[in-house]
Amino acid sequence: MDRERRYFFCGIGGSGMLPLALIVLQRGAIVAGSDRSLDQGRSPAKFDFLRARGIALFPQDGSGIGDAETVLVTSAAVEETVPDVQAARRVGATLTTRAELLSDLFNAVPRSVGIAGTSGKSTTTGMVGWLLRQAGLDPTIVNGAVMRNFVAPETPFASSLVGGGDLFVAEIDESDGSIARYTPDVAVLNNVALDHKSIEELRRLFGDFVAKARIAVLNLDNDETAALAATIPPARRLTYSLSDPAADLLATDIVPAPDGIGFRVRDAAGGSWPVRLLVPGRHNVANALAALAAARACGIALDRAAAALSGFAGIRRRLEVVGSTGGVTVIDDFAHNPDKIAATLATLHDFPGRLLILFQPHGFGPLKLMREGFAACFADHLRPDDVLTMPDPVYFGGTADRAVTSADIVADIVARGRDARFFPERAACGEALLALARPGDRIVVMGARDDTLSSFAEDLLRRLGA
Repeated sequence: MDRERRYFFCGIGGSGMLPLALIVLQRGAIVAGSDRSLDQGRSPAKFDFLRARGIALFPQDGSGIGDAETVLVTSAAVEETVPDVQAARRVGATLTTRAELLSDLFNAVPRSVGIAGTSGKSTTTGMVGWLLRQAGLDPTIVNGAVMRNFVAPETPFASSLVGGGDLFVAEIDESDGSIARYTPDVAVLNNVALDHKSIEELRRLFGDFVAKARIAVLNLDNDETAALAATIPPARRLTYSLSDPAADLLATDIVPAPDGIGFRVRDAAGGSWPVRLLVPGRHNVANALAALAAARACGIALDRAAAALSGFAGIRRRLEVVGSTGGVTVIDDFAHNPDKIAATLATLHDFPGRLLILFQPHGFGPLKLMREGFAACFADHLRPDDVLTMPDPVYFGGTADRAVTSADIVADIVARGRDARFFPERAACGEALLALARPGDRIVVMGARDDTLSSFAEDLLRRLGA
């Protein structure tokens, strides 16, 4: 990273761009940016926060890029037609991607922990960062979501943390293939399932990722990662499981609770220590085992790490309780692919209460790729009295193949005997949920890539209490 140059982030408010922009700023560079959400008046608090940190914000019309000394940082999804990209090409500015910049920073340190997989990356990254901080290792952390442990009045959007040491922890994305750029010291792979790419391509990307690491942390409860573990010498891997006694770390005595979950972690030598999580669900037990294995790979004793996990406060929008009124609880959740949705529904069904769900898909592409997965997931995990509502996918511009819509998914689910309802607009879904709600129900707002889902959930709670 060149501290003498100005970095301009196109889409600076995005979950992946914002933390990286803050890292670059805190390392001494000049940072500016634009965002379509800013132009549309969405999420004003986020952009006020960026301005308060000294980041200049511009309309996404190319006006923020005026000379060749600027480095334009884009996500892989940014198209050539975006005015910022066109302006950068006109003036001869350097263009790079978020993945290129992040991987350069990540690969430059002697010790790095990369967390990858289809599901659980953000939570596992937050857990690993928390454990390393508690052990005094002072890591730099880049996450794709806000880590509640590091939220403070001056850092309300704590999706990154700048450390003073030589240790870098990052959530690594596979959706654009950029995972191939990273060379981790410790590679964590939570699971592999169909999401953005074919299984064959995911096998190659994830296999190459863990092959480069000194230590690979792998989940034996997922068929794909278990098969990968079998190809890696035992000295270069740490495995974990909720069921396989051959794993290096095994969770036993799992006890769900409304406000979290407890279990014991057993190592291969037979040692056993209690763990109490403030985040619920068996999927978070798996995330915790991954984090404990990563901490062990970084030299932290298992008993110390297990005790420290009790202080992990969770990740924003991961089964986050917005509030309760009139006997109805509103929950905000990031679940957006079949595996994540299944984990959320299984966790919520550990306790009584009907689920009234709004699921807003994060794009038409995922609907087409995962149509069968979405239909099967909801059909299998909704109970007969649960109600699912779906609007059309979130859409902020660009090109989109609308071959499969939310109406198609709803029809598939209804055909399998579950109560699912399509409304083109999200507001109509909200009206339907409010009309249905009665004491004991839980309203669950699900979806990704749209900050306004949280404010939508807050508005539902307010209207319930009105």
